[in-house]
Amino acid sequence: MTTSDAFKALYDTVARLRAPDGCEWDREQTPSTLRGALIEETYECLEAIDNNDPAHINEELGDLYLLATMISFMHEEENKFSVADVLTKVNEKLIRRHPHVFGDVKVKDTAEILDNWEAIKIEQEGRKPKDSLLDEVSAALPPMERSFKLQKKAAKVGFDWQDTEGVIEKIKEEFEEVKIAINSKKSSHGGTEAQSFNKLYKSLDQAIEEELGDLLFSVINLCRFLKVEPSAALRRTNSKFIDRFKYVEKKMKEAGHQMKKENLCIMEKYWNEAKEI
Repeated sequence: MTTSDAFKALYDTVARLRAPDGCEWDREQTPSTLRGALIEETYECLEAIDNNDPAHINEELGDLYLLATMISFMHEEENKFSVADVLTKVNEKLIRRHPHVFGDVKVKDTAEILDNWEAIKIEQEGRKPKDSLLDEVSAALPPMERSFKLQKKAAKVGFDWQDTEGVIEKIKEEFEEVKIAINSKKSSHGGTEAQSFNKLYKSLDQAIEEELGDLLFSVINLCRFLKVEPSAALRRTNSKFIDRFKYVEKKMKEAGHQMKKENLCIMEKYWNEAKEI
């Protein structure tokens, strides 16, 4: 099957499912009801990419193609735009925004390619310049991804650290402020530190939340500075934690021990074994 034949087959299947005598469940769906599935399938695709699992990537990309086609077809049914319109517009946009490939524009590096991309959006596509550079980062992004992109935008105009040492010092500073906020809350008499935080925040709980937010933001900044995608790094750590915890559960069960606080020392022993493995 050619690529065009394969996409036509998918389109025909979606049309059949949405037909009056099609699938009742598929006919009940709307773009709004598929929002959650779109997010979930995107993250499942990211997981497959992180695991470097071609078969899984293949499957998850198929799910994304299905959702994109289904949502486009729903708008086609209402004569708002067609699936062909979606494909045509994105193809035209790709050609328009790559004049160094499809035209005679010369570029020296990827930075210049991105600069041209932004200029084309404004000059050729009529998009209004944002009031702030940071307004170009979608507020709908998950907080970690948004922090990462906000920092990249600021760094693009030179608002950045000179080296990793500056970022690491900032992380240390923020970590100390977290400890101060926590200790202030622990203090039963509310010393000078607690009083100081109370002047800045409505409560010490809010102080802890904000200081932890600053710490997370700084760690994400270090990831960006070292060209590490924070969400990818965290997904890898999540997987590592799951593997090690499952090992602890398995060993505890084999030894006849319960997973409870009183057996923490035993659990830590198996955890260290898992790390060695």
